[in-house]
Amino acid sequence: MPVLTVTKETIESEVMSSEKPVLLDFYAPWCGPCRMLSPVIDQIADENPEIKVVKVNVDDDPELAKKFGVTSVPTLFAFKSGKVVKKSSGALPKQKILEMFK
Repeated sequence: MPVLTVTKETIESEVMSSEKPVLLDFYAPWCGPCRMLSPVIDQIADENPEIKVVKVNVDDDPELAKKFGVTSVPTLFAFKSGKVVKKSSGALPKQKILEMFK
């Protein structure tokens, strides 16, 4: 499943109302750790169809980053039933990201 880009206009339908668990990645294109994490996020999306993977570019949507209290990138959120179950800042290995859903 491809990684979707969400905005303040689409976050409700793509994340909060999702029947699947959601991995939400707040990133910036200039961020080195974000660029390192990007292929891992893509792998998770490809290998785990039961998880919806979405991204928010903090430069394009600073209001959304502020709403979620994102102060550094990358910041990852794991959602289940529209609620945050885990939050993590910084680049993580794939297994640690997947453990956010356990």
